[in-house]
Amino acid sequence: MLPDNRLPLVLVILDGLGDRAVPELGGRTPAEAAETPHLDRLAARGASALHLPFGPGKAPASEISHWALFGCEPDTFPGRAVLEARGHGAVVQAGQVHSYAALRVGEERDGVVWVTGRAAPSDGADAHVLFEALDGITIDGFRFGLQRLTRGEALLSISGQASPDITDSDPFFEQIHPWLRPLPLADATNPATATATSSAVEEFLRSSRRLLHVHPVNVQRRERGLPVLDVLTTKWTGMVRPVPSFEERVGVPGAAVTSSALYRGLAATLGLISHDIEPLPDPGEDLFVRFETAATLLDEGAQFVHVHTKAADEAGHTKDPREKMRVLQLLDEASRRLHQKPFLSAVVVITGDHATPSVDGILHSGDPTPFLMTSPTTRPDAVTSFGESFAERGAMGTIGACDVLPLMLDRANRPMFLGSRITPYESLGLPDCPEPMT
Repeated sequence: MLPDNRLPLVLVILDGLGDRAVPELGGRTPAEAAETPHLDRLAARGASALHLPFGPGKAPASEISHWALFGCEPDTFPGRAVLEARGHGAVVQAGQVHSYAALRVGEERDGVVWVTGRAAPSDGADAHVLFEALDGITIDGFRFGLQRLTRGEALLSISGQASPDITDSDPFFEQIHPWLRPLPLADATNPATATATSSAVEEFLRSSRRLLHVHPVNVQRRERGLPVLDVLTTKWTGMVRPVPSFEERVGVPGAAVTSSALYRGLAATLGLISHDIEPLPDPGEDLFVRFETAATLLDEGAQFVHVHTKAADEAGHTKDPREKMRVLQLLDEASRRLHQKPFLSAVVVITGDHATPSVDGILHSGDPTPFLMTSPTTRPDAVTSFGESFAERGAMGTIGACDVLPLMLDRANRPMFLGSRITPYESLGLPDCPEPMT
């Protein structure tokens, strides 16, 4: 009889870890240039790879990468609006289309509206009143409801025979694109419904701008010299879809040490137990606390723990490579905790969900991010340093987001035995709790 020596899994995501070679850092990325003795020790103990979540040149958003990292199929993705709303505790109705709405500052140039600003933290009260004024508008049989989530953001719910297959009106790259017209997706499941939905959303947004422009709140803001919140944008449209739980898809129950609404919403959607911790000002102290929480969960019997920090991503967005290098050194100091129990008897992976370059006018890029795995069952390779060029020489080569959990499950002595059928949904790993015969 085979021994039962299954190992727990810990997936550590340093959000936005990947970067580009920076001339002022001697042609190195911030991860390569940073002093990371603790991550280097982990690299020497384990095996490395380059992680390209969706292949060369593809720059994913965090929610898309995490959906794949958690083993989920693309066609079950409900849209980030649903995840954000759940993370904020908003009511998300099945059968309704949901979008993420934001009050923005607009400026008209040659008949086109350009988004030039957003609501400030102090604008919450004004935003609440403005959202109330737009709540409940009906256009062509579609009812538009708004639930404020935070600051100047709200969940827009579209009741009626609506389709989620429409484009964003939020330009996102506002220095390049103006306020955008909603359009049906070319591959919409129901083209007629998508066309009707996008037309209704367009009219709702136009009507909203007319109402917002003359609303007493904005009249007063104009008189006080404050930016006028007279543009409503939408993005991340989706709807609740049937999706297997994390345990059904992967084979083990899971927990997540979360830091924001997006990751609380991901946990809620996939049935992960969420342990939310308000981020601490110091990135190193913050990550150390998250590792301590993960250690407690492992000691209590957790079989999968996801640990996430957004510090590297935020540092990349500053467009200061030395700031990102500094933050990575702080995160490395926290990583000393991974050299102690209970992590020594677990499969631990450290990687990023995407690259956030600290140079160039770009948010995310298709550059690779380092991938590092340690466990009692992982044979060390020749890599002894942490960073992209070092990981490129790793024994595991280049992997995608969908490869991460199968690799971890294999090293955890939990690979799915292909050909066996013990659960209705074929899981990525050997299920912990298939249904017994009573």
